[in-house]
Amino acid sequence: MKQPLTITFLGTGTSQGIPVIGSDHPVCKSTDPKDQRLRVSVLLQWGDYTYVIDIGPDFRQQMLREGISHLDGVLLTHEHSDHTAGIDDIRPFYFRQGDIPFYAHPRVFQQLHERFAYIFEIENKYPGAPTITEIAVDKDTPFELYGKRVIPVEAFHHTLSVLGFKIDGFTYLTDVKTMAASEIDKIRNTEVLVINALREQAHPSHFNLSEALEFIEEVQPKKAYLTHISHLLGFHEEVSKQLPPNVFLAFDTLKITL
Repeated sequence: MKQPLTITFLGTGTSQGIPVIGSDHPVCKSTDPKDQRLRVSVLLQWGDYTYVIDIGPDFRQQMLREGISHLDGVLLTHEHSDHTAGIDDIRPFYFRQGDIPFYAHPRVFQQLHERFAYIFEIENKYPGAPTITEIAVDKDTPFELYGKRVIPVEAFHHTLSVLGFKIDGFTYLTDVKTMAASEIDKIRNTEVLVINALREQAHPSHFNLSEALEFIEEVQPKKAYLTHISHLLGFHEEVSKQLPPNVFLAFDTLKITL
């Protein structure tokens, strides 16, 4: 019998978060907590196990808010800063647990070696730096996490290959602009789909709202949640009223269980 999977949305904002620094946009001035979005990430929990997908610059704040004291590993979709810049904040977990497993495409690890060289040094490594265990993954090879089968799914963020992940009936995709038909077939009729919807206007590297809704119609999940949302999409409450019955705007701290 599979253990229930609980998903917590740690952040549902785009790369700048909401509110955007210095912005006078009405959404950035909103007092509705659902309009205040940290950088995009989700927490996955089942039994005694805890993983996160992506580890952006708000990771410390997100872990403190959720009261997380143990982390079994990190899955990375791609190398952009809003998905990786919190890597140094794994140190408290590393000091208690030892090396932290990271699952990512080899290209992503190459980028992290360049940007966070002090973490990956072998000789004369700074003693306060964390250490990670690099586990390479690709779109063609499912892998196991303590009784959960993880199916990587490839999409394209403009021309950059990014990975999403299907775990049980949950599929998480972000920073998607296009996807091959063979990859869409992997996730058809998933129970819950999470997909990015940046704004109403078209964007070169992200789904806008209409593209996200078309994608949801093609995949046919039971429920879909929109994430990686910018202030330009509008107020949470107003946008929510315009969505199909099985489509919802995700918001920070939202929890769902499968």
